[in-house]
Amino acid sequence: MALYTTGDIRNLALVGHAAAGKTSLADALLFQAHAVDRRGNVDDGSSVADYDDEEKKRKHSIDSSLLHLDHKGKRLNLIDTPGYPDFVGAALGGLNAIETALIVLSAPSGIQVNTRRMFKEAGRRDLARIFVINKMDADNITFPELLATMRDTFGKACVLFTAPVGVGASFSGVVSVLNPPASPPAGCPIDLAAARSQLIDAVVESDDSLMEKYLLEGAVTSEELLAALPKALASGNCMPVFCTSAKKGSGVAELLDALCDLGLSPLQAKPRQIKLKGSNGEKEVPLEVTEQGEFHAQVFKTLTDKFVGNLSYLRVYSGKITPEQPLVNERTGKSSRSSGLLQVQGKQQTPVPQAIPGDIVAVAKVEDLHIGDTVGNHANTGVMPTFTFPTPMFGLAVEPKARGDEQKISGSLQKIADEDPTFRVTRDSQTKELVITGMSQLHLDVIQARLKRRFDLEVITHEPKIPYRETITSTAEDNHRHKKQSGGRGQFGEVHLRVYPLPREITSKELFFSDFATKEKFEKLRVDHCHYDAEFNFGFLDTIVGGTIPNQFVPAVEKGCRELLERGALAGYRIQDVAVEVFFGKDHPVDSSEQAFKTAGRLAFKKAFLGAHPVLLEPIVDLEVTIPQAKTGDVLSFLNTKRARIENQDSLPGDLAVIKAKAPLAEMTRLNAELSSLTGGQAAYAMEFSHYDTVPGNVQQQIVAKSKMAADEED
Repeated sequence: MALYTTGDIRNLALVGHAAAGKTSLADALLFQAHAVDRRGNVDDGSSVADYDDEEKKRKHSIDSSLLHLDHKGKRLNLIDTPGYPDFVGAALGGLNAIETALIVLSAPSGIQVNTRRMFKEAGRRDLARIFVINKMDADNITFPELLATMRDTFGKACVLFTAPVGVGASFSGVVSVLNPPASPPAGCPIDLAAARSQLIDAVVESDDSLMEKYLLEGAVTSEELLAALPKALASGNCMPVFCTSAKKGSGVAELLDALCDLGLSPLQAKPRQIKLKGSNGEKEVPLEVTEQGEFHAQVFKTLTDKFVGNLSYLRVYSGKITPEQPLVNERTGKSSRSSGLLQVQGKQQTPVPQAIPGDIVAVAKVEDLHIGDTVGNHANTGVMPTFTFPTPMFGLAVEPKARGDEQKISGSLQKIADEDPTFRVTRDSQTKELVITGMSQLHLDVIQARLKRRFDLEVITHEPKIPYRETITSTAEDNHRHKKQSGGRGQFGEVHLRVYPLPREITSKELFFSDFATKEKFEKLRVDHCHYDAEFNFGFLDTIVGGTIPNQFVPAVEKGCRELLERGALAGYRIQDVAVEVFFGKDHPVDSSEQAFKTAGRLAFKKAFLGAHPVLLEPIVDLEVTIPQAKTGDVLSFLNTKRARIENQDSLPGDLAVIKAKAPLAEMTRLNAELSSLTGGQAAYAMEFSHYDTVPGNVQQQIVAKSKMAADEED
């Protein structure tokens, strides 16, 4: 039997901006709970959480790590996550497996780019949110101003639970706001009575009976507040704020006690959903958190360990699992047996006899488990909604440094891509190059270092590949006759077609046939021969009458059109947002073949595409830059030269400013180095894909000319 129940489990992720001290706080919590004999230290490489060689070298987290401790009869599972936006995939993966987000701020730096982002991401997942103001022993802290800014930024639900005694070098500990002492300690920078009043207002907001008592009697007891706190946290009406210095250990004991008392158990949080198949199709229902139910778990992290092999981290949501039971991947239907259930503490793994709802465990050597996969004991027992991650847009073409590593490189990169949902490996159909895509230059630098360390592979990289797209802005019609005679049987196929711009709002087969491919618009439409591809937002329409192209050759025409989607017609980039209507053609009883009609279809499509006022589309990113106020003018001028569109500009505490803009990805490839040079290394930024937009005419001419030069060189 387990030493704890589901109600005793607290699953938490430490999230926030880089250098807020999340990993140091995790090490301090482990030491405080006697889960380790010695408090780990990031600076000397002894941290339990940052155990990877690359993390020790860089002295910051680049991946999430799983930790656990027991305190006051509760089991706390902690997921320490990276703070750099470059590694946001690992942070988001951690949020997907927990009930309570521990948002850590640096007291001198205050609210930063990733602080706000993680706050929003936790809110989207309906997680309870607890703030920790760390590094209270640092210099340049104006605590009352920081607290006021937090309430302005995150709302009045943001209330103090432990107040600092002293600030900066004089920080000596914390005092409870819920149960304040009779007389405030010397050095406390805030009014404890006023802070407690704010706390009460936030808690009673989610409990009608407690609110009524408070309004009638003007007071509620600390016991009543504690009892109401889980509901207040779950609803988002209360977001406790704690003060700590992880390095000194001050405030850590009080935080640990509070996490046991306030952190939501899996029974108290909003239940997760599961998709069940029925006679009336799929439906989503809440997943019941019980040991007696059907076993359901979800993969939120994978790792390729040189000693253990494939390691998949599972969050158990219902039912119970033992090492002897089979694991069925609901995506593939395949059943596997693991080599056992593992409890993970940083890089250490310990076998455990079972896992119950709320547990986070790892299984080794189970093939083909990907992040987001639902795992059960039987097939077709339901699928949990998969996770969404930002689209990686920063690409580099790579090739092995050593001859003979060509076969090895693709498989090794794919293993890393399986671990990191914001890293992708593709082969460019035009250049035949292997392209790796990530969140930033730093992200890809770390990938290359990991490639060398794990697989002894070094690579050569080329300039970033910007994923432009091609589309059309008007309707056009054209045809092509493919005729070839070279002795014996020849080749003949003639195709006439029209091209149409396809609205980007069409994102599914159902929308394509309801909003575009209708009998009202295409009277002679043969629906059975029409198809839609959501990846390219491409539609193929057949309105052929009288068998001018025999039915057996129509799929070949479509295949030829699809070949052009990958090759591009204007500058060699993928085509999207286009519909093709094939309406006429000619065949030959002897010389016609699938190959002839495929070629005719591709070339007819290319002619029509180039006659429909084609344009290039470029990826636009949402950019958020945090800088010193004194550098605002310089950075605004710099962004204007990068074709950025400024959307918002705000002041932040600590004499900082934040600028939000939309900018072309093509102009952002050297952003890290350029901002660092401009601000003396004082800038922080986050960048995420927003949408595709038309490339300006002068820029398009340069790109098309460059692609033609490259094509001529190849020829």
